[in-house]
Amino acid sequence: MRKWLLGGLAVLLVLCGGGVAALVYFFVRPPLDVRADFTRPLRVPPPAASTVDAQGRRVFELRAQPGDSDFGHGATRTWGYNGSFLGPTLRAKRGEQVVVNVRNALAEPTTVHWHGMHLPAAMDGGPHRPIPTGGSFQAAWTVDQPAATLWYHPHPDERTEAQVYRGLAGLFIVDDDEPAQRALPHDYGVDDIPVLVQDKDFDGGGQLSMGGRFGSDIGVLGDEILVNGTPGPYLDVASQLVRLRLVNASTARIYNFALGDGRPFALVGTDGGLLDRPAMLDHVRLSVGERAEIVVALSPGERVTLRSVRALGGDLESRFNGGQDAFDILQLRAAATLRPAALPATLVATPRLDPAKAAQTRNFQFSGREINDRKMDMTRPDAVVVKDTTEVWNVSNGHGTPHSFHIHDVQFQVLRVNGAAPPPELSGWKDTLFLEPRQQYSVIARFADYADPTTAYMFHCHVLKHEDEGMMGQFVVVEPGQQPRLRH
Repeated sequence: MRKWLLGGLAVLLVLCGGGVAALVYFFVRPPLDVRADFTRPLRVPPPAASTVDAQGRRVFELRAQPGDSDFGHGATRTWGYNGSFLGPTLRAKRGEQVVVNVRNALAEPTTVHWHGMHLPAAMDGGPHRPIPTGGSFQAAWTVDQPAATLWYHPHPDERTEAQVYRGLAGLFIVDDDEPAQRALPHDYGVDDIPVLVQDKDFDGGGQLSMGGRFGSDIGVLGDEILVNGTPGPYLDVASQLVRLRLVNASTARIYNFALGDGRPFALVGTDGGLLDRPAMLDHVRLSVGERAEIVVALSPGERVTLRSVRALGGDLESRFNGGQDAFDILQLRAAATLRPAALPATLVATPRLDPAKAAQTRNFQFSGREINDRKMDMTRPDAVVVKDTTEVWNVSNGHGTPHSFHIHDVQFQVLRVNGAAPPPELSGWKDTLFLEPRQQYSVIARFADYADPTTAYMFHCHVLKHEDEGMMGQFVVVEPGQQPRLRH
């Protein structure tokens, strides 16, 4: 059938001038299967410089700025933090007080959201406190959560997709004193590697295009992959085990990471930290904003390719939304002699939250560009949560478009997926969850430490086009008996 339709394309080109023919071609062309030449060494984002002030606080400086980058298309106009594209890796230990001074050198307002971080609402970097052009903002808090791979990115009202797409993103790694962190590969840039994955679309002049893809309901779907800003990257590996901190930093695309030869890898961590024990998997799917830490075992001299394989089913809508596309991501090149390494059998104990002790159960359905049939309104709290209580949130996708559920401030545990126990990749701490079309999820979280009746946290679809178009709500954490008094 495909050959017959493609054969008729020539006739349509003659009869219809090309418009109808292009439409027919879109429907019959195969999904993308992009192979890389692996000619560039993987760029590893540098650790962010920091100082310790008189109060003992670790202080970072971030400057959002424009620049030019080379992705193989000449000079491409991009944005970055402290550079032309992406940003440095911030790193702090549990218990440390941190300060991040953010300056905005862009031509439009921005914010910086600390994705996955537990911190006061006023420091969270949501859309309520835009940083104007030429302005600055100081975020200060005490890091109080397990070691994890977090990230930071803008969160301005209706402009998040464009700003992230242009390059504003970076990692924030939290460390702690758990012995498992030392038992795993942990030498940053050597055997502990950030893998921040983004897809891009380039126009004829080598500039980033947001034209997207015809038929997509989720935003830009690029046909080229950048890893830490590197096209076609390879990584030289000198150890038997390498830890990859996978971050889906795209604006719309869903990835399904697997090794090219089908071998398993060890999943050791998810959004909010390490699992109880390694889980051996042959693929892990990450929606926009999700993270996973995997450990890959290598033999001397071999080359292994990390790929993204088909992420969604075979229906037409999933094809329009890139769910059947495949990409080469990163080539691992093992040295002729490798340093011995072993994977620990256990990692960290995860205290389980008890749904029987939940103070509230709430239901949220994502559909169209609305949550519970309402779009974002910064004057309206969609939930009022009492500090130091636990809640169960039932979250569902009510239609055929994929979504990505993200909640600010807290890490949650997945209780059920369509009434069943969650798979291993959803067994740990999470702050972002892929909402498959027409599926239901039940999660539980504890809202501890911070109450502020005047400032809201966000929950939203992390498909950034959907977020910008209003698929977002907000919750306020209050002391017992307090009422919200939102400032906006």
